[in-house]
Amino acid sequence: MAELKTKATTDSVTAFLNSIVPAEKQEDGMKLLEIFENVTGEKAVMWGTSIVGFGKYHYKSERSTQEGDWPLVGFSPRKQNLTLYIMAGNQDKLEILKKLGKYKASVGCLYIKRLSDVDLYILEELIKNSFKYNASILTKK
Repeated sequence: MAELKTKATTDSVTAFLNSIVPAEKQEDGMKLLEIFENVTGEKAVMWGTSIVGFGKYHYKSERSTQEGDWPLVGFSPRKQNLTLYIMAGNQDKLEILKKLGKYKASVGCLYIKRLSDVDLYILEELIKNSFKYNASILTKK
């Protein structure tokens, strides 16, 4: 079985976010840190070198022998977008997503160019939905 590359570390979340350039993306990362910690009540943990995660669950793949731990929700301030791992529990929330602002989405991720493009209240609701959904479903397996 291949070892997972992305694992929880003891690296400093603040040091990671302070290293982000440009300054606008760094500020957005710090604001996301505040929002995620407030919404989840969890302390931020670095996962690998670029994901800031909150909470965790253990999974076992049904299609392979892969298993490991992963954050319940998280984000990564990547070069192109702010990537938020919050779509679980929100795929059917079309009405709330319509109110969010400018974004792109995949099965598990929400992609935002900058926080000023979205309604932060709606974003908080999406984070809360995903965290509660993942905590209720995934931590009981």
